Amino acid sequence: MSEASSIITTARHFVAWLVALFAMLAVPAGAQDIPSEARYGDENISAELLADGMPQAGEEWMLALKFNPSAPEWHGYWSNPGDAGQGMMLRLALPDGWEMGEPLYPVPDTLLISGLMNHIYEGEYAVLVPVSVPAGAAVSSVPAVSGHVEYLACTDRVCVPQDAVLTIGMGGDFARWRAEVAPLLDAKGAFELRADRLRVAIPLPESVPLSSPHLFVSNTRLVSYAAIQTFMRDGDTLVAELPLDQFGTGDASEVSGILAFGDGTGVRFKAAPGEVPEAGIKIAGPVGADVPPLWTLILGALVGGLILNIMPCVFPILSLKAISLARAGESEGAARSEGLAYTAGVVLSCVALGGIMLALRAAGEQVGWAFQLQSPAVVIALLVLATAITMNFAGVFELPSIDTGSGQGRGAFATGILAAVAATPCTGPFMAAALGAALLLPAPVALMLFAMLGLGLALPFLLIGFVPALRRMLPKPGAWMDRFRRIMAIPMGLTALALIWLTVQLGGRGFGIFALVMLFGIVLALAVVGRLQKAGKMAWPAFGLVAAPFLIFGAFALPSSYAAQAGKTKESIHQPLEFSREALAEARRSGQPVFLWFTADWCVTCKVNESIAIEREAVADAFEKAGVITMVGDWTVRDEEITMFLTEQGAAGVPLYLWYAPGEEAEQLPQVLTPDLLEAQAQAQE
Repeated sequence: MSEASSIITTARHFVAWLVALFAMLAVPAGAQDIPSEARYGDENISAELLADGMPQAGEEWMLALKFNPSAPEWHGYWSNPGDAGQGMMLRLALPDGWEMGEPLYPVPDTLLISGLMNHIYEGEYAVLVPVSVPAGAAVSSVPAVSGHVEYLACTDRVCVPQDAVLTIGMGGDFARWRAEVAPLLDAKGAFELRADRLRVAIPLPESVPLSSPHLFVSNTRLVSYAAIQTFMRDGDTLVAELPLDQFGTGDASEVSGILAFGDGTGVRFKAAPGEVPEAGIKIAGPVGADVPPLWTLILGALVGGLILNIMPCVFPILSLKAISLARAGESEGAARSEGLAYTAGVVLSCVALGGIMLALRAAGEQVGWAFQLQSPAVVIALLVLATAITMNFAGVFELPSIDTGSGQGRGAFATGILAAVAATPCTGPFMAAALGAALLLPAPVALMLFAMLGLGLALPFLLIGFVPALRRMLPKPGAWMDRFRRIMAIPMGLTALALIWLTVQLGGRGFGIFALVMLFGIVLALAVVGRLQKAGKMAWPAFGLVAAPFLIFGAFALPSSYAAQAGKTKESIHQPLEFSREALAEARRSGQPVFLWFTADWCVTCKVNESIAIEREAVADAFEKAGVITMVGDWTVRDEEITMFLTEQGAAGVPLYLWYAPGEEAEQLPQVLTPDLLEAQAQAQE
């Protein structure tokens, strides 16, 4: 979903919420009259009031509100709807002395849209409503109970208020509905509020399996609903930690809600102020409690950036570095200028990318490292740039800021910017922990880690610029440099071809074709520029005249032809399942080993790992013999669920490889896989 559509979706949710709220407030508090007609109707999610048999004097009589969506895309809400939506408001006209109890809900699901967490129900569901019947009530038949309910029906794009005038009916699958309601724990839990988080201790036997726990808190404006939750076991006590809502009051005399186990079941809990255990074995949540010392993070970012220079992620830009290194041998002053300019370009770009990512996350967007390559506009811009550099290296035209001639550091600075943008899609050894921690640390410390990553990436070039002995190892400048530049057009051209392929993966075949049409116009314009330059004539005005029609065509055709390719099924010899939390929980419940990998079409490291370690017949045979369930998460296009899951695992980007042994938590495998690693993992399970 694009930023614009995200804003529109958020606005729709907010407006619908206000409409529903004002409509509900229009009914005077304490009013007992039930309207004779519905104001909005229940066209999208119908509501029906049913009774579980005849009421008995002195006993609890159970009613049910059955909600049935008219189409699969509509969903309803829990009593606390989360960041958006609205819970139901119910009024019943009961005989004198009869009292309606607190509605009982089934375990809700989570739905994250544009950074807003919704607590929802999809498909048909029922809310049970207990009614206390007085001991002396004369009951000879089902009383004529009437009522009125108001609620909200939403899709992921629109919300509409709904209401229904209710009359009592008989029937319904009360046995199933009772089983779906989260039972209330017999013992109360304890909670404590700290400066930035809520800590809840829930009495839960250690034997209860928790595949993907989530705490739904009934208290409104207490916790941040979309924030990552941490869970720890301390014997028969489960400790949950939730960040507080920074705009909420933070006050609570009691905390209640539903603990979802991750398999559609859960329990209700109530907690009073009290002592919450500090220690425990973490079973879910971010790596905040395991953040290494700062000096190790700084060293990891520096070494990780240094290693990027030899990893497949940066192979396409080695041509730029090679030419810059050759230029550094011209003079000591020029070498230092080149080294500083290149380093400035790399470091500033890494800090800028990190800062944008942190700002988007603070605004509620679920983004991770290399988010820029999930944007079709950025990929198109990189495609145009890579094509232009290829033509420049091939000698088609000359551009001082890119050319190997004297540019007073401008070329090196531009090279540094491009190096940082192109080299950061994949995380490598050492830098993974640092970038994962950067998502949890204060912004100034996080930005320092991004700067150290850039410094590591630029360090070899910087050393050559300032260490004469290293510069003397370089070949002397000469005619070979022009030949070398033309040879380096080959890897840069391959980069452009890879970006064309990525364009199709992001936006579809039509989007890719229109991008090629626009690119053809730019190539034609640059070719005209080159011919005019060789003739000694004014060249760049001609570029505007030739390229303008194609650029205008692209500005209109590309947005209209874009079709997000999310949810693609990856071709693999393993025939993996598509990642979702529910699918992962079900796979782990099977008692078989699970191998889960996260990849993206723009991640070169991911593709290398897949070719040399994952997509091998020997690995497939070993997996089949050990009964390994494979699952893949495609992060080519932004996916909020995957981003949040990566963050929970302490990863800022891809690749990420997880191995789940039966009954055990995830084991993170190295980000650079060896051919025999997965075979060994599978053989250990036999």
